Amino acid sequence: MDQSSYGVNRLAGKVAIVTASTEGIGFGIAKRFALEGAKVVVSSRRQSNVDRAILRLAQDGLGERVVGVVCHVAKAEDRRRIFDEAVKLGGPHILVSNASVYPGNWRISECPESVWDKVFEVNVKAAFLLAKEVYPLMQKNGGGRIIFISSVGAYLPLPILGAYTTSKVTLLGLTKELAGEIACENITVNCISPGYIPTGSSERVSQQQKARNVLEAIPLNRYGTPDDIAGVAAFLASDDSSYVTGETIVVAGGLHSRL
Repeated sequence: MDQSSYGVNRLAGKVAIVTASTEGIGFGIAKRFALEGAKVVVSSRRQSNVDRAILRLAQDGLGERVVGVVCHVAKAEDRRRIFDEAVKLGGPHILVSNASVYPGNWRISECPESVWDKVFEVNVKAAFLLAKEVYPLMQKNGGGRIIFISSVGAYLPLPILGAYTTSKVTLLGLTKELAGEIACENITVNCISPGYIPTGSSERVSQQQKARNVLEAIPLNRYGTPDDIAGVAAFLASDDSSYVTGETIVVAGGLHSRL
């Protein structure tokens, strides 16, 4: 995407946390935020991933706007670490909860309890805890933006991804409930449901969909890219979306997306 089409410093003065942001959608969002003027806390469970992402961003001239932190979102001490880093930078003003796990193909009727627990611990419980823990920090800063990353799978459930898609449906409800509770604090809560983005950890899912000729069902006749999601995230993080809360935006090339 031509960077000249980006908003000019829409996020200047803001500090953003983006979880699972060293590749794929998360990296695309982190880079877009930095390009629009934000300081961004980039994170991953592995230090090597963090180092590689920070190097890439530095090579793009964004080194002064990003810091990297190791964070497993299911661990309380790791979540504290990313919040502490954001506070040092003067924030946080924006939280993007992007981390999720996809532990293989399981129908709900056959899904082991351990797999179910892992999916909901990371995809739902950690998202809830991140939002709960960032809330008082955003209050002190006079408001903020919380963005959850769901999936078009929430609207198009697939039997082989039962636990995963169910967890993503839950994020839609979390968005609605939390948005109503904290709107009076000038904190908006919204959600993005990406379509098929064949990159990084989503490659396995996307390959399975390709085998099912999903491309034929996408009116725009292409798979999505991290930039497609990053643009919507930047809108939701900026003042351009100040009157939008409790909503889920599906970014899926026109795929059917109604519960």
